[in-house]
Amino acid sequence: MAWVESASPFFRARHESADADDAERVLHSLETTRERLSDLFTRPVGELTVVLHRSTTSLVLTNPLLPLAWLATAPAARRYIAGWAGAHELHVLAPAVLQARASRVPGSREMLALSAAALYTRRVVEENNHDLQHTLAPARIGRELRWAWLLEGGARWFAGQTEHSRPAIARRLREGKPPSFPPGLRDAPLIGGTVIDLLAREEGEIAAAQFVSRLHPQGGRAAISKAFRGRSFAHTEDAWRSHLARMARTS
Repeated sequence: MAWVESASPFFRARHESADADDAERVLHSLETTRERLSDLFTRPVGELTVVLHRSTTSLVLTNPLLPLAWLATAPAARRYIAGWAGAHELHVLAPAVLQARASRVPGSREMLALSAAALYTRRVVEENNHDLQHTLAPARIGRELRWAWLLEGGARWFAGQTEHSRPAIARRLREGKPPSFPPGLRDAPLIGGTVIDLLAREEGEIAAAQFVSRLHPQGGRAAISKAFRGRSFAHTEDAWRSHLARMARTS
């Protein structure tokens, strides 16, 4: 089937001709996300191309590291690793494939429907993160991995995925050891957003946007202590674990 291109004011989409209607909906979602983020971040990224893939094989061919990302992620969150963000392109599974990928639990379909928005938001978070922008590769890769809970968490919270993640979080808490605080790489895509959620509830969205825009030179613990107005790290960890448990109970 032929590949075609659709466009909106700030984005383009490459997709198979049969996915034209889905592509329009994805572009609308990206435009809406961009407009909302422009109120919170000084540099809302635009002029990106989203490529919609009709199979995981097609997606992996664009980034052979994706299978490693799936393996490095907790099982409860693997289905939500549905694409990747490059400097100029977002590669993501097509909406019909995402729908088929969803589990039967509430929120799964909604989370996957926001995959393109989450990838775009990740690009915005990276573009607005002063410390990450001033780090050269390969050091930048190391920083992205160490701060995955902040970057992935920020992307998924601001894209709206975290509010639909309660059943997946409940599953994660039933499987394996309790997550660390801040969450490790394995839990970053699913649990990272809960840290942002707690901060936004206590300090507001602007504070959350500022939080994901800097990497504290002394690490994650220091960043969390500063963001939560100097409250002790132990106190914030207790509040976060209670918040996590509440989210799992209300799934």
